[in-house]
Amino acid sequence: MEARRRLHVDRGQPLEAGRRPVAPREEQRTQSGRSRAGPPADGWVRVSRETKGRKGKGVTLVTGLRLAPAQLDALCRELKQRCGAGGSVKAGVVELQGDHRDTVLAELLARGFTAKLAGG
Repeated sequence: MEARRRLHVDRGQPLEAGRRPVAPREEQRTQSGRSRAGPPADGWVRVSRETKGRKGKGVTLVTGLRLAPAQLDALCRELKQRCGAGGSVKAGVVELQGDHRDTVLAELLARGFTAKLAGG
């Protein structure tokens, strides 16, 4: 039992010797200042539709909202009630079940967000 728990790093160079520190994906930036993992930081709220990884079922995605997590949950709840659909907040992105792009865009514009449709 004791032999299994031991790490065998004495067979050559230690693991830390050849590695360089790598920033987490959220902090890696391109030359244009955009984050690789997140939406562009240009102030626009983007409303799009996606079906990838959902077995053909479409969802409406709202990205680029710069709100606190509590405000994001409240906005998600109100959008779900307005559209009559389910949904959730995942990694700062509001996901609504179904194609509700026009309804969500009109609601966000009425609330004063600078929003636009994204994608095809």
